[in-house]
Amino acid sequence: MAKPGYGKRSAPGERPRGERDFAHLLPRDAAVAAYIDRLPDGSDISVKTLAKHLPYGQCALSTTLNRLQDAGHLRRGSECVITDEVMFWVTRTFFSRTAREDEWWNAYIRGDVPPDRPQRPTRSRAFTLLAALGRKTPALSLSHTACVKLEPQVSEWFARGATEAELLHALTAGLPRVVHCAGSFVERRLLDKLPPERFLPGPRTVLRSLECGECGVPGTPEALLGGLCRPCRGTVPEPPVGPPGTVQPPGVRERMSAVRAGLVPRSERTYR
Repeated sequence: MAKPGYGKRSAPGERPRGERDFAHLLPRDAAVAAYIDRLPDGSDISVKTLAKHLPYGQCALSTTLNRLQDAGHLRRGSECVITDEVMFWVTRTFFSRTAREDEWWNAYIRGDVPPDRPQRPTRSRAFTLLAALGRKTPALSLSHTACVKLEPQVSEWFARGATEAELLHALTAGLPRVVHCAGSFVERRLLDKLPPERFLPGPRTVLRSLECGECGVPGTPEALLGGLCRPCRGTVPEPPVGPPGTVQPPGVRERMSAVRAGLVPRSERTYR
């Protein structure tokens, strides 16, 4: 997990996961995108950390993240978060399993995401943790019915500020030699080790902004097409026509010289 205020931030309105979510990408890019997609929010998806867990170097991963940004799966930016005591900016890396156009990202940053077509509801963070519990600890493998039953209790842990690592430790540490009923055992531990309720209200996001994925300069969504600012996209505006001393368009100096050469001195003019 990343430090507080950093890491992955999932975009809303995602389609359910499928085998061809990233089929339009190059093989390496698709593999990295699928890996990031399955990480929980708050995970450290920096180049250095990804290089420790994936069989690719930092340069290759940096290129891949830029291509994911260009394909509409990723944006880098910031959020202004407010609590009852303080207002502060945090760094975010927004990730979308569904490829999005610049217009969608612009609306998301403004807080005005266009509604998507109704999708089949996805499983909650609590259900996902329970369903995956048996992969790490086979003795605690749970059925679908048990996961549905225990889902509200795990959600309460998260509501009280517990992390996934803390919850997993509470469920799996010091297991007895034999677990006769995994569902009852997990339910008992969820009740007995439930952390105290926190009365401080959680932070609220009040403002978002994007920054260029290449040079990091902040800018409006409309100025960061494809997640890049104009200079990094290679788009340089034409030099403006201005007062003397400014850069002039090609050909202006030559034309002015020709005009001056054709002028007749005042003393040689003929008046009629």
